[in-house]
Amino acid sequence: MRPDRLPPGQTLTRKFPVVGEKAPLAAALDLAAWRLVVDGLVERPLELAWPDYLALPHLDRPADLHCVTGWSRLDCRLTGVPLAALLERAGVRAAARFVRFEAWSERRHDTSLPLDFARADVWLVHAIDGAPLTVEHGYPLRTVAPGRYFYKSLKWLRRIELLAADQLGYWERESAYHNVGDPWPEDQRFTTGSVDPEEFARLRAATDFAPWRLPRRVLLGVDLAGWRPAGRDLTGLRIKASDLSGADFTGCDLAGINLSLCNLRGARLAGVSLAGADLEGADLAGADLTGADLSGAALSATRFFADLEGGSHLAARVEGLRLAGASGLLEDQEAFLAAAGALPGAR
Repeated sequence: MRPDRLPPGQTLTRKFPVVGEKAPLAAALDLAAWRLVVDGLVERPLELAWPDYLALPHLDRPADLHCVTGWSRLDCRLTGVPLAALLERAGVRAAARFVRFEAWSERRHDTSLPLDFARADVWLVHAIDGAPLTVEHGYPLRTVAPGRYFYKSLKWLRRIELLAADQLGYWERESAYHNVGDPWPEDQRFTTGSVDPEEFARLRAATDFAPWRLPRRVLLGVDLAGWRPAGRDLTGLRIKASDLSGADFTGCDLAGINLSLCNLRGARLAGVSLAGADLEGADLAGADLTGADLSGAALSATRFFADLEGGSHLAARVEGLRLAGASGLLEDQEAFLAAAGALPGAR
């Protein structure tokens, strides 16, 4: 475990925010029918029933968890089985270079890691901090890779496949997350920016954002500081890790938008619908959220205030802010919103 335990841009929490899918396929919860398959480039393919997994030697391991949305949870105690022990039973063939993990998931959620790293770092986990996993955190069995952002870990494990060539996982395919995801040497949250100068000019002037709603279309690292959209319907767009500071969204509809890890400092959002939006890791310090609707929004590591140099304080305006059904608030932001009287309905 590293001595500098908090990666850049991360916020500590003792909560365990829920990210991604909330529930698996029903078959994952039927322990009588549950199976874990280990196949691909192995000498002895395995199929484990739940009693077979329980019969394996279980160990405890300390670990720190770092989510790409910006929260970190230190000193977790994982209980489970090192992946290396299971791979030893299966016998890894010489041609294997990568490990792919697949979930009991409606979208067939998956992720992959280089074999050498996975063998050293990944555990199969059924309990955290002495308690069984909850369903929303991966019950009955998940993987955890503490040395990578948490999207490289996987809930509701059903298959471990050994591969000669890598396959991009769900988040890498759908949201342009970085395929390495190492929190430490540099910012490996996303791939590089995705908008060339010509497209950027079209985006800034657009009155219809339909071309940017195509499947798997993610706008990354875009400088839209001070933007006032000419089109008012921004619903469902995915604009991530971008600069929207000082943007004026007055009169816009942002329901269901994904603005995760965006800089929204000083943005004008009064009366705007952000219902169901993904604002995980977004910075809203100094934004005008008067009367805005954040019902059902994902707010893991979202910031509504910031402490500045010299002891000054930059806070969002939150009078009349609606937060019913919003989730993921970390402790300091929750306390700020509660003190401002804006918290009823959030959890």
